[in-house]
Amino acid sequence: MAGITLDSLTKSYGPTEVLHHIGADIEDGEFVVIVGPSGCGKSTLLRMIAGLESITSGEVFIGDKMVNGLEPADRDIAMVFQNYALYPHMTVRQNMAYGLKIRKMPKAEIDRRVQEAAEILEIAQYLDRKPRQLSGGQRQRVAMGRAIVRDPQVFLFDEPLSNLDAKLRVQMRLEIRKLQKRLGVTSIFVTHDQVEAMTLGDRLMVLNGGYVEQFGTPIELYERPASVFVAGFIGSPAMNFFRATADGLSVTLPNGAVVPTAQSARGGVICGLRPEHLVRDPSGPIEMEVELLEHLGGVTLLHGPLQGTDQQMVISLEGISEVQIGDRLRFSLPPELVYLFDAQTDRRIG
Repeated sequence: MAGITLDSLTKSYGPTEVLHHIGADIEDGEFVVIVGPSGCGKSTLLRMIAGLESITSGEVFIGDKMVNGLEPADRDIAMVFQNYALYPHMTVRQNMAYGLKIRKMPKAEIDRRVQEAAEILEIAQYLDRKPRQLSGGQRQRVAMGRAIVRDPQVFLFDEPLSNLDAKLRVQMRLEIRKLQKRLGVTSIFVTHDQVEAMTLGDRLMVLNGGYVEQFGTPIELYERPASVFVAGFIGSPAMNFFRATADGLSVTLPNGAVVPTAQSARGGVICGLRPEHLVRDPSGPIEMEVELLEHLGGVTLLHGPLQGTDQQMVISLEGISEVQIGDRLRFSLPPELVYLFDAQTDRRIG
């Protein structure tokens, strides 16, 4: 096994730089998720690590070896793609064994590895079927099995669950996490789904426009987001943001409501409030009129404008709420759960 070091990686297409000095140290056996919106450079970065995309500047190390000049086949990695990339005319067994056969590995060793991987992934009964005879989840297991049999130093996953339905995605991401823990292989997983990222990763790298916004554990990103972008991207439902004026240990919202804060600031700020942190309080400073209700069983989401403004907000209440559309409600939250961001730089204050 091996760790991965990314040293000031950049990628340009002609005069346009799309990745900007990406740096990270990924530990041996760590599961890192690269997350961000479509077009932010996630898959490009993964393909640069894999050797499928050229590096404009910077270096990639796998273990203590700089691999910039190595072909993908020489980097001791295995990649699992979004579209499975299975050979339709081959059986599951042949698909899983193909890479080892090309490397001229002895047949007995190939058979042993394929059988072992198939049992780990619970697809041993499908070894003699063709991909068209399998469900999407089974095909994804085959693609993972093809990666496992190589016994690589690094697994790279490029949005491997995006073709699956919602229920199967949840099941498969749990299986991928358990599998990675069992095998202990350093892994990088690309997704645009922040819930997927939060449940899978030991650490998350949040990309935005080709820049690393923040690199840390899921809890660090949730509790201590470095910027407005991270605060809005991590967490579901997304954080509510308001332009506000800070005056020491309080902020004044656009409608004049004064909210106590634990972080001292002055002047124009962006105030962030997580929907799940707001609690019913008849004397609370935050008032909204409910325009829409979403009953999700475990929680009820309230949608409506901050009173006196046309700025929409979301509030999450536990359980099934008796709230009705048209109700005017007040809320408060602990001062330490009020997030303040610099209005010019979007970086978190404090």
